Amino acid sequence: MNLIFRLLYTLLFSRFRSKVGAMDECLTPYRCWPTDLDVLRHINNGVYFSMQDLARVDYMIRMGAMPKMNANGWYPVVVSERMRFKKSIKPFQKFQISTKLAYWDEKYTYIEHKFIVNGEPVAFGMIRARFLKKSGGLVTTEELINLVGVTSERPPLSDHLKAWIEAEDRHLEAVVPAKK
Repeated sequence: MNLIFRLLYTLLFSRFRSKVGAMDECLTPYRCWPTDLDVLRHINNGVYFSMQDLARVDYMIRMGAMPKMNANGWYPVVVSERMRFKKSIKPFQKFQISTKLAYWDEKYTYIEHKFIVNGEPVAFGMIRARFLKKSGGLVTTEELINLVGVTSERPPLSDHLKAWIEAEDRHLEAVVPAKK
């Protein structure tokens, strides 16, 4: 986590912001600071991933999941992620990150992020995550969904997410051959 002051701010103040449900969109406000910039004076591409991490922390705190996960000794790990850029975010510009649970299957949860400037999405991210137990082993998505209080059905799998999942699976099979 290279954004330590933003992390501390998130940990201190997210609990005082409006609550969200597990299936709700969570909007987290930010401003682009000079430390976020690359040589072209817009947010560095790697900073987008770190900011998504912070937005997910805000989301988990505001939905009340963080203390429950800590009590169970569970923690999330990102398995894969992708980013798509439409427009740059400039110095001192205000923006929001929209975080939403997009889908889950038997192994993974999929979280969608949108970076929004003046109501317009300017970058899009998606992560594939697993939850692990500090005692060892995996948290099933059923256990996770029950813990965070999802009462609705799983969202439909969008065509673009399905294509990304299939591409990720094919890529993994190509670089890590199955054991015989």
